[in-house]
Amino acid sequence: MQGEISGQHHGQPNLATTHPLGEDSTLELKQIVFRGAQKVIEPHPDGLSDELAAFANANGGTLVLGVDDKTLTATGIPAEQMETLKSWLRGIVNDRITPPLEILTENVELPNAAGERVTVIVVSVPRSLWIHESANGYFRRVADSKRKLTPDVLARLFQQRSQARLIRFEEQGVADTSLDDADALLLRRFLRQHEGDERKQLRRLHLLADLEGQECLSIAGVLLCTEKPVNWLPSAYIQAVAYSGVNNDPNEQLDAKDFDGPLDRQLWDAFDFVRLNMKVPARKEFGRVDYPQYSLRAVFEALVNAIVHRDYSIWGGRIRLHMFADRLELYSPGALPNSMTVESMQAMSLPRNDVLSSLFSRYYPVRDSGLGREYLMDRRGSGVDVILAESEKLSGKKPLIEMIADMELRVTIYAAKI
Repeated sequence: MQGEISGQHHGQPNLATTHPLGEDSTLELKQIVFRGAQKVIEPHPDGLSDELAAFANANGGTLVLGVDDKTLTATGIPAEQMETLKSWLRGIVNDRITPPLEILTENVELPNAAGERVTVIVVSVPRSLWIHESANGYFRRVADSKRKLTPDVLARLFQQRSQARLIRFEEQGVADTSLDDADALLLRRFLRQHEGDERKQLRRLHLLADLEGQECLSIAGVLLCTEKPVNWLPSAYIQAVAYSGVNNDPNEQLDAKDFDGPLDRQLWDAFDFVRLNMKVPARKEFGRVDYPQYSLRAVFEALVNAIVHRDYSIWGGRIRLHMFADRLELYSPGALPNSMTVESMQAMSLPRNDVLSSLFSRYYPVRDSGLGREYLMDRRGSGVDVILAESEKLSGKKPLIEMIADMELRVTIYAAKI
């Protein structure tokens, strides 16, 4: 695969106007310095390769060549040196970045300090499906600078973006486990009479795996079939805290619990925590009518999504459930999978953990009525719609769904005024 640079466009708006504060997480500015007519001496090609790869390894971005990053003044690129610069840029994306990076370039005219129009090159770098190594290693754009990726973050990025059919994290074997570590009652829900050998059934469901030639429980097997998944996956639990006020203040803490059983039990324990700690006043003008703070359907959907779609490979990344007087906040570790965005969540359903999603929608019937579903997970992918519609109908405020530093998803559901 070869990197691509192409395209020309004139008359774009002034970048100093559209980005008055200069560089940010999606914009990098570079002044070009030539020696003679055929040699670019600034910026250094190694450093520029790191900047370009950092954009591709994050959420994409724009590099503008021919603008001073300190003054935001367009210095321009002489017409006679334009081809030299593009050839130099081609060499960087093809030879100093692995795999080669595909980019799009545009020629844009901007006014310089004297008001004269000069030409700069705008380089668009899309978010890549691959992880790119540049001259000095692996980098990712954070705020207005590149940051070198640590081995654990790099491993997660490779897993998230690889297009090869690699084994999914939840299917991987867990060292020092065996079928004996699973609870017999928890296993029983997955076994069907007349469907063959029990071990083969568990393997078909990816609850058993092989590791270095030895049979063991998979990540999914540990999460669903052991009494304490945290014995092997220390972050696989839900931390729940309820506060009397609106701030994360230990002095206002009303209740706090950690739920660390198998995933279905974590779900129900967290659901009961919300039911017990939310206010449900009643009015008696025409008989008793309850007015709960939250839609239990919305809370249930949010919890299911947090548990099934979280990234279990993140060390220390527990699910956090915080209840305040005016809102409920639910934090789920991991970036959105499969190139999804917060904006596209309503339009598509692309699970991170296919095994967990499949089993939750086929093997776990709900215990309570009134939730509008037969199994813990709805195969139709309507969970986000339910969260938004049910919560807004009750509180009058649309829930807020946002990514935090591309590492954690936060869902805020606002309480009804009671």
